[in-house]
Amino acid sequence: MRDTIRVAGVQMDLKLAETEQNLTRVFDAMQTASREGADLAVFPECALTGYCFYDLDEARAYAQPVPGPFTERLERRCRELDIHVIIGLLEADGSILYNTAAFIAPNGLIGHYRKIHLPYLGIDRFLSPGDRPFRVYDSDVGRIGLNICYDAAFPESARVMMLHDAELIALPTNWPVGADCNTEFVINTRAFENRVNYIAVNRVGRERGTNFIGQSKIVDFTGRTLAEGDRSREEVIFADLDLAGAREKHIVNVAKAYELDRLEDRRVEFYGPIVEGEKP
Repeated sequence: MRDTIRVAGVQMDLKLAETEQNLTRVFDAMQTASREGADLAVFPECALTGYCFYDLDEARAYAQPVPGPFTERLERRCRELDIHVIIGLLEADGSILYNTAAFIAPNGLIGHYRKIHLPYLGIDRFLSPGDRPFRVYDSDVGRIGLNICYDAAFPESARVMMLHDAELIALPTNWPVGADCNTEFVINTRAFENRVNYIAVNRVGRERGTNFIGQSKIVDFTGRTLAEGDRSREEVIFADLDLAGAREKHIVNVAKAYELDRLEDRRVEFYGPIVEGEKP
């Protein structure tokens, strides 16, 4: 069990439908992250394909199964560089397309998450919502939960993974102009309220009239920002994360006088309306 890891957030400008070009640049960034001692590199949402497709027919040509050719090539690169990767892509499962994040280790694919909350934006307008529950992956770089972009707007997403003992939540994202509240407040709040480390990796640049705002962020389990990306520049940000601290939900500020417990202090008997699906 690891107590600390070094993570890299790769903030990049993607090229719509240029999968080979995107993959080459991903490989280059993985090498940079590995050279700087990162155990895990996180890339944006749809990093291999781009996001602003006009419809399913256009996007389908660039989607691949998971596991599949994209993830197999990434596995080989992870093995060469001895690094883990979380990266966004469009997944084809038969005729159904998902917005997916793949988690890949030097010894192969650990798992993949299908975006559950879909905004009316970009290719998400036409995709199928994720059909699998939130889960946490036990890996050599910690217990890691995956969300994608709009998922972070729903606090239940992170809370479920905290309850499954996540030490780190990774959020590949494509935040456009107008989503600044996510970078300013939401990521730090999700980390603080769940006492979990959090890395959100956004893209920069412009795609079919949509401008993306960068500001990727790495936050520790106290809600403190450790690293933050520029608003418009491609860059790789780094931080060292305390996984052991995220495992400890009982916070003793002053023994017997000022103590908090993120798990035991919950009053779940009053939370029913959250899951009942209707307003109380």
